[in-house]
Amino acid sequence: MTDAPEPHPVGRHQLGPRVVGRRVVVRHLLPDGRATDVLGTCVSWGTEDLVVQQDGGGPVTIRIADVVTGKPVPPRASIRHRVAARDVEVHVASLWPAMTAEPLGTWLLRACPPLDGRLRRRGNSALAMADPGLPLSDAVSTVRAFYAGLGQDPLIQVEADSPLEAALAPLGFTPLGDGDAHCQLAAVSRALRSCNTLLGALPRRSNDAEEHPTACYIEEGPHHVEVSRDGGTATGRAALDGDWLGLHGLVVDPSHRRRGLATRVIADLLDWGASRGASTAWLHVETDNHAGLATYGRLGFVTHHTNRYLIG
Repeated sequence: MTDAPEPHPVGRHQLGPRVVGRRVVVRHLLPDGRATDVLGTCVSWGTEDLVVQQDGGGPVTIRIADVVTGKPVPPRASIRHRVAARDVEVHVASLWPAMTAEPLGTWLLRACPPLDGRLRRRGNSALAMADPGLPLSDAVSTVRAFYAGLGQDPLIQVEADSPLEAALAPLGFTPLGDGDAHCQLAAVSRALRSCNTLLGALPRRSNDAEEHPTACYIEEGPHHVEVSRDGGTATGRAALDGDWLGLHGLVVDPSHRRRGLATRVIADLLDWGASRGASTAWLHVETDNHAGLATYGRLGFVTHHTNRYLIG
């Protein structure tokens, strides 16, 4: 005589229709009473069943009455998360065609004219990651001379709290004090699905077509685009560099926020990039921009590394 499977109480989960489009882990009962786990993206939630598209596998249909436990989990990291920080940051050059970069070993001395009336730190700082190819004190002297020639204060971009940041402190480079920014990545396809899921859940209005007219695209050559919605109430830009899509310049008029406009513009930019072969989206978001971090997190963006600017 064999022992019967130990019973598993059902219903203790954090799931529901809201997890459609999100990655979840679900423990559920099999017909013989044993429990098993499924990890993947919830693609539907009905009155009796949910369907999970397994990571690396096919769809699994689960009776809601058989769910033991379950919860949303972070999105699966893109393979691009395995690349070095420098290999992500070099794509900054694609954002602004007027930016120039002079190599210093694997460092880059970057210069870019003012954009919208101001200098951008990303375009006017030394990208200091990996090896400058000469002693650090000599590299610092080269950085100072380069930016002195431009009439600018020397800025160095490093990974926050890295050994290099610590090594630069005795040489006179200290944190600027603001502007720390997470570099975040997401799979274009996953982020676009999340955008569409969130937009589909917004309340529909009778004048929805008038309130959210078709996006206006302004292409600046084959690799750059600006998208606007509602007559410029919400705008954003993207730059294509191989199969990497950089998102930047996202602005929503304060009086028109919390209407899904930022998500609509991001979806437009992602769709534009996807149609041109982009597979990975990246962006910078300042660490104290809590609203932006929440928005990008809902779309599946995950922090790859954090940048800090040093002045010396």
